[in-house]
Amino acid sequence: MKTGKRGPSSRTNARRTDSRRPARRITARRRGPQDWFAEQLLLVLSGQRPVHVMLGHAHQRAYEQLSRLAPRAPLRPPPGGRAPVLVGVGVCRPSSEAIEAFARIGAGDRTRAFAFRLDRRPGDGRWQCSAVELDTVP
Repeated sequence: MKTGKRGPSSRTNARRTDSRRPARRITARRRGPQDWFAEQLLLVLSGQRPVHVMLGHAHQRAYEQLSRLAPRAPLRPPPGGRAPVLVGVGVCRPSSEAIEAFARIGAGDRTRAFAFRLDRRPGDGRWQCSAVELDTVP
């Protein structure tokens, strides 16, 4: 016969003391299109990838802007320096068809930034970069 009491082995009262597992669930932030674009733009602007990798992923005006910036590689590390890393991505969604985002970049002992806008392509609904701005203009 069951009583209303629960013993120490019940799920609500049990405490795990095993150190091999975390005490709380760790959840990763869901990655969105802004994260993928931030990584790709960082690779192009640091000279690690050629600008043409963005051909199908950028509107004509944004691609031309990247084509002017990429040869200068404004985020390229100094000789002997470490490659820049993506520190974080912030996002604002002014509408369901647009994303405005910024990326923080760790470049040695400095923190750099760039901003970009993504718009949905008519027809297939894929995201496309429509503008890019750097923290400094060379």
